[in-house]
Amino acid sequence: MSGSRGVAGGTGSPAVLVVVGAGPRATGLLERIAANAPELWSGGRELHIHLVDPYPPGPGRVWRHDQSPLLRMNSMAEDVTMFTDESSTIEGPVRPGPSLAEWAAQFSGRGPRHAPDPGPADPGVLAELRSLNGTDFPTRRVQSAYLDWVFRRAVAELPTSVTVEVHRTTATAVTGPPDGRQCVHLAGRPTPLAADLVVLTQGHLGSAPAAEHRTLAAFARRHGRFHLPPEFSADADLSGLRPGEHVVVRGLGLAFIDLMVLLTEGRGGTFRTGGDGTLTYVPSGREPVLHVGSRRGVPYHSKTRYRLRGPRPALPRYFGPEDVDLLLARPGPLDLRRDVWPLMAKEIGFGHYHELFHAHPGRTTLPWREFAAAYDGLDWYAEGMTALVAAAVPDPADRLDFEALDRPLDGRSFSTPEAFQDFLRDRIARDVARREDEEFSADLGAFHALLSVYGGLPRLVASGRLTARSVADHLDGWWHGFFSFLASGPPGDRLRQLHALSRAGVVRFVGAGMRVGTDEATGTFTATSPTVPGRVVRATALIEAYLPAPSLARTEDRLLRDLYRRGSLSEEVVADATRTHRSGLLSVSPGDAHVLDPALGGPHPRRLALGAPTNSRAVAAFARPRTDAPAFRQNDAVARRLLRTLSGSPLRHSPRFLSSY
Repeated sequence: MSGSRGVAGGTGSPAVLVVVGAGPRATGLLERIAANAPELWSGGRELHIHLVDPYPPGPGRVWRHDQSPLLRMNSMAEDVTMFTDESSTIEGPVRPGPSLAEWAAQFSGRGPRHAPDPGPADPGVLAELRSLNGTDFPTRRVQSAYLDWVFRRAVAELPTSVTVEVHRTTATAVTGPPDGRQCVHLAGRPTPLAADLVVLTQGHLGSAPAAEHRTLAAFARRHGRFHLPPEFSADADLSGLRPGEHVVVRGLGLAFIDLMVLLTEGRGGTFRTGGDGTLTYVPSGREPVLHVGSRRGVPYHSKTRYRLRGPRPALPRYFGPEDVDLLLARPGPLDLRRDVWPLMAKEIGFGHYHELFHAHPGRTTLPWREFAAAYDGLDWYAEGMTALVAAAVPDPADRLDFEALDRPLDGRSFSTPEAFQDFLRDRIARDVARREDEEFSADLGAFHALLSVYGGLPRLVASGRLTARSVADHLDGWWHGFFSFLASGPPGDRLRQLHALSRAGVVRFVGAGMRVGTDEATGTFTATSPTVPGRVVRATALIEAYLPAPSLARTEDRLLRDLYRRGSLSEEVVADATRTHRSGLLSVSPGDAHVLDPALGGPHPRRLALGAPTNSRAVAAFARPRTDAPAFRQNDAVARRLLRTLSGSPLRHSPRFLSSY
């Protein structure tokens, strides 16, 4: 496929595509195959598509229906779509479809019906759909129903010459020569699937514990304690935690929020709203006590629950393809914090101030055009920029200060744990209030710009120009964490629940820079933080509340593990004179997503990989409407190349694909 010729085979023999993984990413690819087939697939030849996944097609593992109904998305229903729209810069046809909110509206009679029917069989999911508003944060089960429908729609829109077969099992290996058919081996089945092309779309993967976690697990076994390594929250076995047991929890992101819900409401506790609107937790008596901390020491910011009040800004402005071209034209390696971040920051700042000036002009002192003209000519960290913002935006609460946002507890310490609890509860309350008050819609303007910046990074990464330190510490470390902290937090009601749980004594905050240790003498885990000097928390359980880091060497995916051990794929390694960084991600060619095979010295012509396990980064399976989502661009380009290759047509180089993700 990476060459100029298509797959061999006459019109009488069916072409075969095997897609390993049938979750949202595979579903998006299938939708693009259906959209492009009228142009690129001749009805004179059959195409068989095999989807291999032990989990349901559409939702896959993460979004499957079979999980706690307490678990929710951290996106509003109107902000979730699987379809291209007028913003999509793709070569194939745009085929609009409903967002999650628009799809749900049919069940309450507020919107048109969407084929194919029927709706979800679960009466609880159906009841939620009937009452769902666009600004609600749905349960994961509702998202599961939406993804199931998207999958069924994509299959229904395929031409009659294209068939789909789902195999609810695990792919264990892929074998075959680079110039011949591939054999995809399935668990429990003696005969492999023979394929012309194989696409890997397994999504987020678990992995065996790293050395640090194995050491902590061994300590727990020696002393009869509980240790949970990084795990998907919906799959975690929490039954070993006893009522009232003191637990150190490392991590304050979305995984922590899920675990918090499962260990409180999931154990029979309830929340009650008083006459003054205050939320109070009524314990069941079965809850453990959670001592939680992290590097920042504070929870992720609440998701906003309002819309932009001003016009949507035209993005990108300072970090678009032309700006990346200029960066790549510079001699020498690039440092993300020194060379790239100032442009990213200026882009995010533009989104913030564009909304502030247009939606809240009474809080500014300059006309927008005058401010924007001056802003255009200044670097983000220039003294002139600081002076411009100070003069034009009188209230510091309306200014964007990344450093203060990034490390909110730097330089702060508290003499007692109680003083810190009071401080952090007040911070949480103020954060939720701000994120639900449209008077602060500039925060949402910054969020939209964050998404634009995030989509612009993969091409820069693929260039290989970032230093190894920048990829390791700045991109995969600081930037990923900072983006999640600002833009990927929980709904406000979850932080209200956290506030109530803190007041009830079920959750206790440890602080920033939390260090976890072990005490052999007492058989306990310990936690300390400079936020409360001298305070040592002792607990009989430890939870790592974050997702497993990518690792091909330790992945739980049998197929990837087999390919890695046989030397048929490679881990991304970024090296320079000062450092070598092994990301744990599967290396693919940036232009066409082919798996890089060390045995071939380059791309494997018949194997591709998309999404989370790969070093393409920043390519989520679904997206906000009208954001020209990188995943949709990549899906379209890959679908078109698959169809051309499988039909035997010569491939055309697609510059748009090369620069699109």
